[in-house]
Amino acid sequence: MSQLELVALLVREYDPAIRFFVDVLQFELVEDVPSLTNDGRAKRWVVVRPAGAVTGILLAQADGERQVAGVGEQFAGRVGFFLRVEDFDGSYARLVAANVTFLSAPRVEAYGTVAVFVDCEGNRWDLLGPAYIVAPDHPPAK
Repeated sequence: MSQLELVALLVREYDPAIRFFVDVLQFELVEDVPSLTNDGRAKRWVVVRPAGAVTGILLAQADGERQVAGVGEQFAGRVGFFLRVEDFDGSYARLVAANVTFLSAPRVEAYGTVAVFVDCEGNRWDLLGPAYIVAPDHPPAK
């Protein structure tokens, strides 16, 4: 058996990123411990994840010009993360109230209601509501 445990996300600084993921997206702060870079310099090992999820995000503070240039651009302007929520309307309203920037209004797709937002570093995310079960000859309900 295999599972995807972590994905790395470049951030400028740990603490503002932690505040965004924990306070705004309501993720759990799973780990925040001292660590070392491959060449022995101090860093932090910071992991956040949605409550109840298996896969987490390793918040990796950018180190050097190349990594700094990649902050917010890891997916070259495409949506790179997909956050599925049970209560789309409530989650959308909460994020709007927290001044999260949405790049699209909610729309209904066969895979659920979706709206694109950006995180604290400018990465694009899909906020996804529950998927609809659609009969082949009937469009999804709005």
